[in-house]
Amino acid sequence: MGLKGCEIVLDNPWNTYYAGQTVNGQVNLTFDSAKKIRGIIIKFLGEANTEWSETRKVTNSEGRDEDETTTFKGHEEYFQIKYYLVGGKNSPEIELPAGTHTYPFTCALPPTLPSSFEGEFGHVRYTIKVTLDRPWKFDQDMKMAFTVIAPVDLNLNPRVKEPFKLELEKSFCCFCCKSGPLSVITTVPVTGYVSGQIIPITCECDNASNVKINTVKFVLRKRVTFHTTQPRAEKKESKITIAELGIGPVEGGESRTFSQQLEIPPLPPTNLVNCGIIALDYDLHIECNVGGPHRNLTGNIPITLGTIPLASFQPPAPYTDVPAQISPQQQLQQNDDPSMAPTQPVSPASPPNGQGGALGWNVADSVGGQIYPNIPPPQFVETQFKAPTITNRDDSEHTRVIGGGDFAPRYPTFQFNTPTAPPKM
Repeated sequence: MGLKGCEIVLDNPWNTYYAGQTVNGQVNLTFDSAKKIRGIIIKFLGEANTEWSETRKVTNSEGRDEDETTTFKGHEEYFQIKYYLVGGKNSPEIELPAGTHTYPFTCALPPTLPSSFEGEFGHVRYTIKVTLDRPWKFDQDMKMAFTVIAPVDLNLNPRVKEPFKLELEKSFCCFCCKSGPLSVITTVPVTGYVSGQIIPITCECDNASNVKINTVKFVLRKRVTFHTTQPRAEKKESKITIAELGIGPVEGGESRTFSQQLEIPPLPPTNLVNCGIIALDYDLHIECNVGGPHRNLTGNIPITLGTIPLASFQPPAPYTDVPAQISPQQQLQQNDDPSMAPTQPVSPASPPNGQGGALGWNVADSVGGQIYPNIPPPQFVETQFKAPTITNRDDSEHTRVIGGGDFAPRYPTFQFNTPTAPPKM
């Protein structure tokens, strides 16, 4: 009996905001009977946490080996805003009648927040918690997460506008005879991309050796470094495969050229600017698998993911005799370059029905929309990397999670209408 339902409704339909914007919304509390409270508290929190445990064998004072487990933790708090929607800390008891009660709220986000991120050993997370402060009883908490994006304009970083060529070469020795060289050259037109975009890959395989190339694999990887401060400074690195494809084979004495496309799913932008305990990078890992007892050739092309695409980049329409091994969405038509410093946002478009949307969430109203009028507005799409729960040690067993147990941040994802093959003559 008592609290029947709680809604936290934000003025943005995707529950997604850029750093520096204002979050507006309302709390809807429904009671099936009268409820006595001291007040209703709302708390906005932005923080990053890292945590993992390591176990090692140690010898105790009695000379026996035993397991010792150490838990490493890191923490950063970016902002915390807390106030009463009704009542107060020293307010007299208030009785709320049965029915639905609505309380509006607002919160201005600091402009230097890092982007939301969920990983295996840490996260950057933004939450809203509503607490019923009840006299003589345990408090009741309702909590939800929302997404914050730190804009990364690729157009401001000249390095990512240039093409990148990776050259791998090797000669093989078989029975004291040296064969001709194996050369694998991989090129991409730029190294700056956004979610939803396609990386056009050209790979030239000149196999003058007598060793067969089984496959050449292209793997888009997310590389994350987590840092801790307690009980001491430690770090843990992880490499996660985002997408991959393979080409081949290429026989000895054969030369072939391949054109491929690798689509980028919804992902957080590179570097997590202003987060000191989680570092994030991406690369395109190339691995040339050769036959026989020979070591594979490997190399990496750095990839920068932004939130505003390169306006100047128009990739060539790929034409290949080898079909792409992915189902490409739509290739980018115009894209931009990034700077790792936060920039003015390109705001998401309002929903098609015209309902909802915070002030400044129309692309036409934004600075980015004025500078790059030909860039289409992004959609805000959930990433595949989710938090199993948003509760932590500060929450009680009575905390209700709004919106389901897990949480996936949403990232700006673009769709471009570029043809994937040249027109037939």
